[in-house]
Amino acid sequence: MIYTDTRDGSVKVDFKTAVMNGMNQATGGLYIPTSFPKLDKALINKDPEPSFRVIAFEMAKPYVEGEIPDADLSEIIADAYPFSPKVVPLDSISYSLELFHGPTCAFKDFGARFMARVMSYFNRNESTPLHILVATSGDTGSAVGSAFHNVPGLDVTILYPDGKISPLQEKQLSTFTGNVRALKVKGTFDDCQKLVKTAFTDTELRGKLRLSSANSINISRLLPQSFYYMYSSLVVRNRSAIDNKIQDPAIITIVPSGNFGNLTSGLIAKEMGAPITGFVAATNTNRTIPDWIATGSYDARPSVETYANAMDVGAPSNYERIKAMYTLEQVRQLFASYWLDNDGIMEAIRACNNKTGYIIDPHGAIGWKAWEDIKNGAMEALANGNKNDYTKPGLTPNLPAWASKVIDKKAVGMILETASPAKFGSIVTDAIGKEPPMPSRLEEVLHLPDRAIPMENDYNTFKDWLLANL
Repeated sequence: MIYTDTRDGSVKVDFKTAVMNGMNQATGGLYIPTSFPKLDKALINKDPEPSFRVIAFEMAKPYVEGEIPDADLSEIIADAYPFSPKVVPLDSISYSLELFHGPTCAFKDFGARFMARVMSYFNRNESTPLHILVATSGDTGSAVGSAFHNVPGLDVTILYPDGKISPLQEKQLSTFTGNVRALKVKGTFDDCQKLVKTAFTDTELRGKLRLSSANSINISRLLPQSFYYMYSSLVVRNRSAIDNKIQDPAIITIVPSGNFGNLTSGLIAKEMGAPITGFVAATNTNRTIPDWIATGSYDARPSVETYANAMDVGAPSNYERIKAMYTLEQVRQLFASYWLDNDGIMEAIRACNNKTGYIIDPHGAIGWKAWEDIKNGAMEALANGNKNDYTKPGLTPNLPAWASKVIDKKAVGMILETASPAKFGSIVTDAIGKEPPMPSRLEEVLHLPDRAIPMENDYNTFKDWLLANL
């Protein structure tokens, strides 16, 4: 497989180069495959559907062809995934795709664990460590830290915005030892991301340190997230005939979105043949992409702090990949978009629990409310000419190609539940009046000592620290 650059289509590199570099330091662009091979229809049409690990192997295979032999790839998949995603019905046409059954209770485990093992594989013959720099707005850092902890040949520095993530999320980041450490930056996630991106384009720094990324800017974290879209869409398709009697339903995937890596992974799965009809980009007040879809103008802006903090991103990196894959009109045909403010998030958590008995986290709650509104008249009102004000919470005024499927009751919704509600215990408790269950693997981390290192929001200070300590 050949990979190119979102900013320079003449760039042609192999998978190893794309993974180990993270992004193209010459242009600042992100790597993307030049094509998206289709998965074998015989595999997609199996009933019951293949296991998650079988799908992961078959989807990964063409992207690493000629660079990772099948036997080694199979070992990487097996080691990365001792857990699987779970599809949980909420009502007859609504499903929660639970992606929090990995070691750090967030969807980032799926990408981070694959990426760590691939990087270690490619680095196995090097004499110096590969230094991973990663900015996080919540769950990425802990997933990366866990995935890379004690992995040979790799060293990880995580940047997170001081005071702007949940206490449990911070505890997961600040307690690493050995080859993983966290810097708490006086600023926002966007500031953390800017420090990391600047480091990648700093020729002097890269002359002294071998650097790579572990955000969704790295293609080896983005590709494996497509595995669970393929798997879950097959599960939903195969059980739909029993759950709702809809033959060949239009599967609408509702994706809580911040940096838009997760949704981009869904697009890759669709391109590879996943039976997904459309997407809903569900965001918080940081609504840069919904505004772009509504107005045609992309206006990156400073991030705003919300209860769904992992989505507090004002300048989503993967906008570049979406724009490279599709025109704006194609995006409008494929996407609906929806956003909520903090009051809406709290009400959505409460309403989901009252209506279904399901305890949902703040990010998934936006997705649940988006689908709830869409299937209960909001999409039909939009089709009938009720053009919503995109500056106010709710469904933004874009009518996707699949709107008629929802209106005609021929669609089902799959809502990505990206993190355990226990990671946002105080918010969820305030919303529903009871604490969400605490997984033992989260409870254990609460008793570990904090080791985070304070860092100014200044690139030269950050660079000096890297050179002095790595």
